[in-house]
Amino acid sequence: MGSLLPKLLELLKEEYKLKKKVREGVESLEKEMKSMYAALRKVGEVPRDQLNEQDVVDKFLVRVDDSSDPAANSNKIKRLTKKMAGLFTKGKTHHEIANAIKDINKQVQEVASRRVRYNVDNIVTMPAGMTPIDPRLRALYTEVTELVGIAGKRDQELMKLLSEGDDESKKKLKIVSVVGFGGLGKTTLVKTVYDKIKGEFGCRAFVSVGRNASAKKILMDILLALDMYESHFAILGETQLIDKLRERLENKRYLIVIDDIWDEKLWTIINWAFSKSNNFGSRLITTTRIFSVSKLCCSSTNDSVYQMEPLSDDDSKRLFCKRIFSQESGCPRELEEVSTRILKKCGGVPLAIITIASLLANDQHLKREDEWHVLLESIGRGLAEDHVVEEMRRILSFSYYDLPSHLRTCLLYLSMFPEDHEIMKDQLIWMWIAESFVQCEKSKTSLFEIGETYFNELVNRSLIQPVYNFRGFVYACRVHDSVLDLICSLSSEDNFVTILNGTDESISSRRNVRRLSLQNTIKEEHRTMPLISGSILQVRSIATFKSAIGLLPPLSSFAVLCVLDLTGCNVGDHNHLNLQELGTLFHLRYLGLADIEISEAPEVGKLQFLQVLDLSGNYDIKELPSSVTKLRRLMCLLTEPLWNLPDGLGKLASMEVLGEICGDSLCTVKALGNMKTLRKLQIKFNDLSMELEEAFMESLGVSNIQNRHGIFSTLPAWIRRNPSHLSQLYELHIWVKEVGQEDLEFLGRLSALHRLTLRTTRQRKLFFSADGFRCLTTIVLVCRSPGQIVFLPGALPKAETVKFEIGLRVAKEEATGNGGDWFDLGMGHLMSLQKVHVRFYTSGVMVGEVKQARAALENTLHAHPNRPVFGVFFIPNIVHEGTSDDDTFV
Repeated sequence: MGSLLPKLLELLKEEYKLKKKVREGVESLEKEMKSMYAALRKVGEVPRDQLNEQDVVDKFLVRVDDSSDPAANSNKIKRLTKKMAGLFTKGKTHHEIANAIKDINKQVQEVASRRVRYNVDNIVTMPAGMTPIDPRLRALYTEVTELVGIAGKRDQELMKLLSEGDDESKKKLKIVSVVGFGGLGKTTLVKTVYDKIKGEFGCRAFVSVGRNASAKKILMDILLALDMYESHFAILGETQLIDKLRERLENKRYLIVIDDIWDEKLWTIINWAFSKSNNFGSRLITTTRIFSVSKLCCSSTNDSVYQMEPLSDDDSKRLFCKRIFSQESGCPRELEEVSTRILKKCGGVPLAIITIASLLANDQHLKREDEWHVLLESIGRGLAEDHVVEEMRRILSFSYYDLPSHLRTCLLYLSMFPEDHEIMKDQLIWMWIAESFVQCEKSKTSLFEIGETYFNELVNRSLIQPVYNFRGFVYACRVHDSVLDLICSLSSEDNFVTILNGTDESISSRRNVRRLSLQNTIKEEHRTMPLISGSILQVRSIATFKSAIGLLPPLSSFAVLCVLDLTGCNVGDHNHLNLQELGTLFHLRYLGLADIEISEAPEVGKLQFLQVLDLSGNYDIKELPSSVTKLRRLMCLLTEPLWNLPDGLGKLASMEVLGEICGDSLCTVKALGNMKTLRKLQIKFNDLSMELEEAFMESLGVSNIQNRHGIFSTLPAWIRRNPSHLSQLYELHIWVKEVGQEDLEFLGRLSALHRLTLRTTRQRKLFFSADGFRCLTTIVLVCRSPGQIVFLPGALPKAETVKFEIGLRVAKEEATGNGGDWFDLGMGHLMSLQKVHVRFYTSGVMVGEVKQARAALENTLHAHPNRPVFGVFFIPNIVHEGTSDDDTFV
């Protein structure tokens, strides 16, 4: 219902000239659906799709919305009028729309009667607003990591298994297999140990397998992780790939993790790649839910099986309380008993505990005590050993059905992505928008910002797991296997998403496919499968993953396609796929062509509904077709640096995200001024003349820029001259060769700045005072030495995360002249500090000095009243444990 409303509003525009009766029907239905949608969102009973009706309306809009620009000249207007008259004299279009309206009206009236019976209108909800990610979650994920290993006995036990034995056995290849049912935290534990010890190994790889993976794919993933993958490997067989991998690992000390193995036969094949004659202390870790698989992995007397156990009662309570109350002992007395009973039914499974806790504290508001008891009674028998999978699904189902309707739809859409896939946050939100899942309720709020609140809400409810980059920003998400199993099952039941992963030969002709995910995880990469043409006529979304590109029918087969994502597929290897046919997909709103190895951008000028065009990763594309400037609904354009941009870029007035472009053309810079809704801009300048800089400053002054990337010799004049022009700038990543104190003070006047990355190569001492950066929450400083930074009392009052990238040799020299204090920069004055990350470049220093730097940072932060968590990374990393403190990094 929500996705159909904007289409009905589009029909009411004067240009479509509906007949009176049809127009009245649309107006009446639109008013009824608006009130119905608002009320029913409160109770989650909004019908998910009226796809047949959407198709009728979409086809009409496409037929009227000619690919040419009707405002260009009077002749085009006459042609458009004549075309519309021809459409309506036949009467067929009106008849289709009228019938569609009748069908929708019938559904609406059925739901309306339930609204009256259940008195939905009297329900009161919290006012809608922008939803941030719950700040407790970062601490929670740290806590989960600790509970499943990092600060407890589990990581010590696993590391002991990896290192035990006499001197002779320690040199041999040792395999440890971690086994336990889903949700116990096997992957979290193994990843923690991997990160902790990977610096001791010259070769290392962490690969995820999943339920339907092929041996060939796993072998190629390992080779890729070892930086050995070559394009021709795709045509090699398993035996040849095994030979390549054995060759790569010969005479090497390696650490390899193979996560989530389901099949004994699969392991039997992969195992041939690891020579038992390796005597360099190599280690291989596997995880699995199946005990027989773990036993098979550990066939040698030197190998070990580690069986994961559920959390203890104390640790379960600690995790539960941390999620809901932000502290381990914060449970109110009146909730003690019911929380204990709920935890008993969770059976010590971290995933179940987090899911239930997030349900009880959704919207960052605690549910009433009676609702806790209702949930307790609904859980049933709990996670008894013989019903773990069934009861885990029941627990996850509570969280799913507790979602508002629009969030259920967005969550189900995640079944488009394969198991263990890292789903890019921005890509996902744009796909939701293209499917009309995201509805704008406030005129000043962009669809993307609303979609971002949807994403954050799913994170807050622990239904998706956020993935953070080094700067501490969420750039992607993952879906836990158990959650993915649930949503794939629900998607299949509702015919919401159809997945082809190699287990089926074709799609039933009796089933109309609406969204298609081509994964082909079992079959050979170049295998093709027949798709019954009649079943795909109504497909609205297609996501094709690399190994399955051969399954995709000709693009002209899809009459109403809105979303097409070919990211990562080598289109050039598949002759059946003609990108020129993209021009016939008139309904297309999202076109993902990132990393598909093309040298020429396809012609897309006729795609008048296109909102997103992603060409990033195609480095051979040098220019865009001039017809791109006709795409007046385009909101996001992503490319690699383009020096040749078409004239008329300023016509793209709906643009919100643009990059990466080169700004050496005055015409290009001035065009930015027409993009009133621009939020993110990635731009490069080769030669920033005074005239160009003035024009750029003027363009930014009339734009709502929230995010910028740039590289400059000195701090640009358009920042120094008038920072008020950038009053909406939320995030800034800037590379300036030389930064002075005055430059820093100018940056501090950017009143809306929350995130700053400042990279500099020649830098004087900089003093952060209490006068600037009042809203800054995250700062990343890439500089020569921490001694060049000083935080004065009152500085950065809201800064929670501080990250440094520094050269350790320079830092060592400055520390020597500073009485040996490596980190005397006043971090104790940062009163909101929660996290510190330091990345050291270790070339030219000894291992002992690296250890000394780490200890100095630890001592500095230990004295901070907030006791912030910290991470230290060395590039290159510390070598294996036999390395002497006197050894030097090259």
